Amino acid sequence: MDTFLPSTIQLSYLAATALFFVGLKKLGSPATARNGNQLAAVGMLLAVVATLLDRQVVNYPMIGGAIALGSIVGIIGAKKVAMTEMPQMVGLLNGLGGAASALVAIAEFYRLLLEGNVPFDATLTAILGSLIGGITFSGSFIAFAKLQGLITGKPLSLPGQKIINILLFAGFLIGSVLLLIDPLHTSTFLVITGISLLLGLFLVLPIGGGDMPVVISLLNSLSGLAASAAGFVVMNNILIVAGALVGASGLILTVIMCKAMNRTLTNVLFSAFGGATAGSGGGGADDGDKSYRQVDAEAGAMMLGYARSVVVVPGYGMAVAQAQHSVRELADQLEKKGVEVKYAIHPVAGRMPGHMNVLLAEANVPYSQLYDMDDINSEFERTDVALVIGANDVVNPDAKEDPNSPIYGMPILEVDKAKNTIVIKRSMKPGYAGIDNQLFYREKTMMYFGSAKEAVADLVSEIKQL
Repeated sequence: MDTFLPSTIQLSYLAATALFFVGLKKLGSPATARNGNQLAAVGMLLAVVATLLDRQVVNYPMIGGAIALGSIVGIIGAKKVAMTEMPQMVGLLNGLGGAASALVAIAEFYRLLLEGNVPFDATLTAILGSLIGGITFSGSFIAFAKLQGLITGKPLSLPGQKIINILLFAGFLIGSVLLLIDPLHTSTFLVITGISLLLGLFLVLPIGGGDMPVVISLLNSLSGLAASAAGFVVMNNILIVAGALVGASGLILTVIMCKAMNRTLTNVLFSAFGGATAGSGGGGADDGDKSYRQVDAEAGAMMLGYARSVVVVPGYGMAVAQAQHSVRELADQLEKKGVEVKYAIHPVAGRMPGHMNVLLAEANVPYSQLYDMDDINSEFERTDVALVIGANDVVNPDAKEDPNSPIYGMPILEVDKAKNTIVIKRSMKPGYAGIDNQLFYREKTMMYFGSAKEAVADLVSEIKQL
């Protein structure tokens, strides 16, 4: 009987791990993602219930109250937060996950300290948990503030920023060594925790808003690593496994994001890419010397309604305007007229990985119509009209043609190869990367100015009259 309960807990952890793996596998496809999320949620519920059976749990009322409070906040957040605000939500949750892991590491360290026995391995894992959790917490909140518009999305850095970061990291290493030699230096532990928080701030502040998809992926990975470190501190197998899964998947996603931008992770973290000035990398001429063609709803509707094939390219402008439902209605009207409609999804379109997929799924766009960049690029030469809705940098031909452009080498959606391109945009201002888009001045491109939701609604109205 003494071994029954521990064995049951560990078997429950094993079952939860299996559900995590299956759920993560299903998240790889939009068609199975919802089911995968549900399976992973069941696995987490099983893990939580099994953990509550542990005899080391001594205060069920406090834990129950925390679960109830967290559930209420989670339900309210899920219902109140708009789909367009999911990047901010993800950033916030990453930060809270990092904070929770850091607090677990700190609490366990002090518990062992009170017992008068702090093993070397426990001290080391507590230090790692504090470092990763602290950076994740403060860094995620800066990312949240940038995405929410609470602070500017442009890179922010202090004079001598790199030297400050080096000094902070050196201070952390020195404090960690002192703590490993003598864990009784409790004030040192608090100091290195504070340094971790400062490192998170100073690492994310200099990163421009255009790189936020990569930053969110990386912070997601760090939140998993922090949880795994906390699992080693408290010797909890499921926390170690779950944290490692989040850490590994987040890192893989980060690599995919970097590849989609043709940049290295170090370049994203330290190059302040988002600070490029408007018009830089524009291929020579002044903006004032460039001309563009404009189209209205009536002419745009005729182009779309009499086309054989249309590829819709959604971007952050669609998300801001919450135009995904109008876009779906537009596609429905075009399909009634026999037009083939597809959607081209760039890996870094929006403000988080999969941002466009989430929005289009909310509008019940069929998964079969969603195409990744590698699959759709070969289709543009046979496409009658490419309809770009609020996308900018991910369709900029400078990435292929101008070696002086900051985005040169970045894989893009090659809408410039389509027979005609309509770009729905509020103005001619550059995108989040801060550089001019040469697509707007091409002979086959027509600009349709206005809010994405209103512009698409006007197109729908005109198409119905054709």
